[in-house]
Amino acid sequence: MAAKKSGSSRLPKRKGEFTYRGKTIAELQALSIEEFAELLPSRERRTIVRGFTEVQKKVLADMREGKTVRTHTRGMIILPEMVGKVVSVYDGKKFVDVEFQPEMVAHRFGEFAPSRGRVSHGSAGVGATRSSKFVPLK
Repeated sequence: MAAKKSGSSRLPKRKGEFTYRGKTIAELQALSIEEFAELLPSRERRTIVRGFTEVQKKVLADMREGKTVRTHTRGMIILPEMVGKVVSVYDGKKFVDVEFQPEMVAHRFGEFAPSRGRVSHGSAGVGATRSSKFVPLK
């Protein structure tokens, strides 16, 4: 029997060491937030340059202290210093535990806690179509 993977990450296994824009995780963790922002795509870079909100600053401070973090802040950017930590992100109904992997750097918390479920429709009921009008009930 195969062992079940822990965590909520559904990322494929990587070949070799992970790099982001040519830098390893150790190199990214050594950068300041401003230096890391220069490597990011424009939307994430702009968010960091404008400054984090008070709620985002609190989440970051709690993570640095090693506290257990449960947050509704789905728009927070995953920084290199967060790799390996677990955060509970609210999906609109419950908190989903997300363990940050190196591949998640520069993404947002909400991307890994889907807020919309899969819809599976049932079959049509009696009287739902013109042809079912004449189907006997018994």
